[in-house]
Amino acid sequence: MFIDHVVIEVTAGDGGDGCVAFRHEKYVPRGGPCGGDGGMGGSVIVRATSQLSTLVDLRYRRHIRAKRGEHGRGKSQHGANAPDVTIPVPEGCVLRDVASGETIGEVLVEGDRVVVASGGKGGLGNERYKTARNQAPRRFTYGGDGESRRVEITLKLIADVGLVGEPNAGKSTLIRALSAARPKIADYPFTTRTPVLGIARAGPCQSFVIVDIPGLIEGAHQGRGMGRDFLRHVERCRVLVYLIDVSLDDPAAHYRMLRSEIMRYDPSLLERKSIVALTKCDTLEGGAGAVDGSLHTIHNRVVGISSVTREGLDGLVQHIMTLLGTP
Repeated sequence: MFIDHVVIEVTAGDGGDGCVAFRHEKYVPRGGPCGGDGGMGGSVIVRATSQLSTLVDLRYRRHIRAKRGEHGRGKSQHGANAPDVTIPVPEGCVLRDVASGETIGEVLVEGDRVVVASGGKGGLGNERYKTARNQAPRRFTYGGDGESRRVEITLKLIADVGLVGEPNAGKSTLIRALSAARPKIADYPFTTRTPVLGIARAGPCQSFVIVDIPGLIEGAHQGRGMGRDFLRHVERCRVLVYLIDVSLDDPAAHYRMLRSEIMRYDPSLLERKSIVALTKCDTLEGGAGAVDGSLHTIHNRVVGISSVTREGLDGLVQHIMTLLGTP
């Protein structure tokens, strides 16, 4: 099951209270304060790991709480700090505070860590308050409260190349032709219901990560079809490949619709490096060479391909490698 968005409630541990105690040893005249400090409460930390690919582990684990620190004790014994609680998530997650809407941080690569709730500080024991004028203080402080908040975790897949197109535009067939990924292929819309990652080989020592985004339809930026749930995965792609079916009545109009949906979702994505792949050229007599010449003017980089006959795929890969290699 592919889950890319969850909301969890995290609560850090409270700090331990300070202690009031006095020494009562036989050979220590007048004794003195010996109350220790309380320990720190445990924090809640989100850490990125390459071992996970979805947030399904957090779907039914909505409340995560760290332990409180130990209280201080006599004989100047400080309470132990509580252990932190670490939440493993896939690489590429964005963390937001639900109440304020502010971004807490991002965990993009293996080992990235963000503290989403800090543990409370330990209280001070009366030993801390001893002075020359106050030899027997009875003052102490309670441990601080741990932070508590609702955190929205959103996974945005990290890939070099994102395939953008309408349902049945040939995205799944293309990723199967370029990589070892095996998404479902059928002759009905929305066959792909979750993003699919694959590694495409461009040479003996060259490769790139490609992601098949579920099909976009008009109104996707408002949530129609797969909508915004999957448009977010386009954000982290370095290059976008727009797949346009040449067997449609007006392929250029379908290209403009895709660009419009991308613009309405996030205008900055229109500045992303991109290429147009005219798919299903095998349905034309003459293959890619029979494509209407006007379609080559809809974008500055247009290539005709057929994932079935593999016509034009080498050229598409070389175009992609060129775009990935340019700053």
